[in-house]
Amino acid sequence: MTTFAAGEDLAAGLALFALAPAVLAALISACITYLSMPLLQRYALARPNARSSHRIPTPQGAGIAVVAATLLVAAPWAAWAHGAIPLPLIGSAVLIALVGLVDDIRPLPVTVRLLLQAAAVTTVVSAAPEALRIVPALPLAFERVLIVIAGVWFVNLVNFMDGLDLMTVAEVVPTTAALGLLGWFGELSSAATLLAIALCGAMLGFAPFNKPVARVFLGDVGSLPIGLLLGWCLLELAWHGHPAAALLLPGYYLADSTITLFRRIARREQFWSAHRSHFYQRATDNGFTVRQVIGEVFALNLVLALLAIAIVRAGSIAITLPCLLAGAIAIAFVLRRFARPQFL
Repeated sequence: MTTFAAGEDLAAGLALFALAPAVLAALISACITYLSMPLLQRYALARPNARSSHRIPTPQGAGIAVVAATLLVAAPWAAWAHGAIPLPLIGSAVLIALVGLVDDIRPLPVTVRLLLQAAAVTTVVSAAPEALRIVPALPLAFERVLIVIAGVWFVNLVNFMDGLDLMTVAEVVPTTAALGLLGWFGELSSAATLLAIALCGAMLGFAPFNKPVARVFLGDVGSLPIGLLLGWCLLELAWHGHPAAALLLPGYYLADSTITLFRRIARREQFWSAHRSHFYQRATDNGFTVRQVIGEVFALNLVLALLAIAIVRAGSIAITLPCLLAGAIAIAFVLRRFARPQFL
């Protein structure tokens, strides 16, 4: 009986230790967001354009709070737990946050943004130990080049998908919660686990300010580094032998953005320009309310998170393939719903 009680106390202590970074990051994120809103209202006002889902000018740039809270909590906590977050990752996140901040105030040329993003992602990937591989059969240099290309795309697609109130919250919170749980099970490095937990908390602290109708947006200063930090956590999961789960967790974002990109290229459109062609944007044009869209995306991401956890915990191809198929079907179902008019 005593042993059982001691085990319960240990489990409760570990759970508290795991939740503390999320709570602290949420409080810091909420405080910085609240205090920065008058400044953002003055210097970083997002006016409606071809891509926008909002109708009135709204301050943007609250991503400063999310990124700052995440790094301020995760970096020292991970170092204390003997799992330091790589300095190149922190530096690269700060770099593209600054690029995003400048772009929020005065738009930069596309080429400049892409070059700086590519430099940031390359720095992170190049700093990783050579022993970390996803497909050992491929030459290391070739695999790393593919990872850099995928990383730049992931950073940008998180930015592309941040076009609706709470959309990034609905994506990042379930994904990082799943990563944190997998880290709890020992399937992820302590640094990536703490980063995911802190990012989850920071997004929750930002959420009350971004709920419909949003009082403030993340802006590029938030969506770009969030894409980098989340992408690194997913890459860590793939490096730990779980590429299928790492692909499934952001499955909706990957599908919506990639399909939309290729459709715009096929139509010979300027795919880098502002638009409203994403499935979630078409959904609001097809009669879905913002809350309906966010609710369905959040529910889908919960399903994908559960499937990813099942894949990792089972560690069997007999489980992996059905879970991947189920995830693909769920994503296709939601995309199809968003693409069709809703009949009342």
